[in-house]
Amino acid sequence: MLLIVGGSFGLREFAQVRYDVQKVKRKMDPALEAQLKKKKNKDKITLESEYQKLQEPNSDWINVRGPRPWEDSKAVQDQQRKIENGSSIK
Repeated sequence: MLLIVGGSFGLREFAQVRYDVQKVKRKMDPALEAQLKKKKNKDKITLESEYQKLQEPNSDWINVRGPRPWEDSKAVQDQQRKIENGSSIK
């Protein structure tokens, strides 16, 4: 019985403190609030903008694969270097 009464009292106090803190957070200097809103709008990232970035070709990307377990790693690396340097394309 004591645990139930004490728990409900503690929960009420905790909730009251939480709502008091939220009220304090809402009270902000108008000039500071305007700066924050301006920065939020400036840094806004949308799904469409990220999709456009993915559609742009990236010339730095090279398709490189690692050697298979049955392949010699040095031979694969030499082959990739030749392809990268353009010596195999003639």
